[in-house]
Amino acid sequence: MAVKSAYLARKGDKPPKGAKASDLKNSGFSAKEEIQAYRDMLLIRRFEEKAGQLYGMGLIGGFCHLYIGQEAVVVGMQMAAIEGDQVITSYRDHGHMLACGMDAGGVMAELTGRKGGISKGKGGSMHMFSREKNFYGGHGIVGAQVPLGAGLAFANKYRGNKNVSMAYFGDGAANQGQVYETFNMASIWKLPVIFVIENNRYAMGTASTRSTAASEALGARGEAFGIPAEQVDGMDVRAVKEAADRATEHCRSGEGPYILEMMTYRYRGHSMSDPAKYRTKEEVQKMREEQDPIEQVKARLLKSNRASEDDLKKIDAEIRDIVTKASDFATNDPLPDESELWTDIYVNA
Repeated sequence: MAVKSAYLARKGDKPPKGAKASDLKNSGFSAKEEIQAYRDMLLIRRFEEKAGQLYGMGLIGGFCHLYIGQEAVVVGMQMAAIEGDQVITSYRDHGHMLACGMDAGGVMAELTGRKGGISKGKGGSMHMFSREKNFYGGHGIVGAQVPLGAGLAFANKYRGNKNVSMAYFGDGAANQGQVYETFNMASIWKLPVIFVIENNRYAMGTASTRSTAASEALGARGEAFGIPAEQVDGMDVRAVKEAADRATEHCRSGEGPYILEMMTYRYRGHSMSDPAKYRTKEEVQKMREEQDPIEQVKARLLKSNRASEDDLKKIDAEIRDIVTKASDFATNDPLPDESELWTDIYVNA
């Protein structure tokens, strides 16, 4: 099978077949899009900050992986989604849930294991689902969600609809064998799935430059299977949205899978139990100061006079109120009844 496209890197390689050179330039958002992106990313940021506090207080058990720093990826992708598109991801999933429109109180209550949690308090941080919002998890096994994401795409093709499955995974999971088995099948069957590699550069705790061959071109591995791929500035929500538009159009037109490697960065450790001593504080601070996804949007809004400082303070206050109410609900809602241990074990066929 001939390779369909060259790998589109951030620094100027040729665009994939069918894409124009002009596509590489950020055309900018409308005022409405800019403000919505700011609001959605800020909700994820404030939610995750609160989740970190609750974990430190012992109110969240088990593992807890925060999405702080990576907000532009899922927000930009969801801006290109239509009704019925599916999302599936790994255990770093709170941001994806919120971007899919899941209630902040229900998500937070799931973290604290309460009755009113999205999954009735049974899934915790890593294993939440919502059929209503077409969110299929939260998966604790590294890379396990990738073939499942292709399965969702297979169902879409079988049904003859125009929906796309967005399967997110990290740079660490990109080395899992099941990922490449999935690439192969998705390409053969021309499945409408976007493989979103959230390359936050450290996997669990080892820099990708030390653990991965060609660590700056993970998406290019799809070329062996004839899958078009792009490398995207995952810290810029505009760049993410533009790449997502190209990828979703490719999938909806029946051309098969697409790979988007999002170059992003997480500010916290791999999980709440990770002190992240494998990198310097100066490195993290530099990313915060120069590439923070939320601060980029804020600066554009102020510079273009699309919003004032007071407008943005009002949005921040609204978001903080949402998160405070979610936290209050999650810490006061009752625990599930013991009888729930025996429910939702089997599917009624």
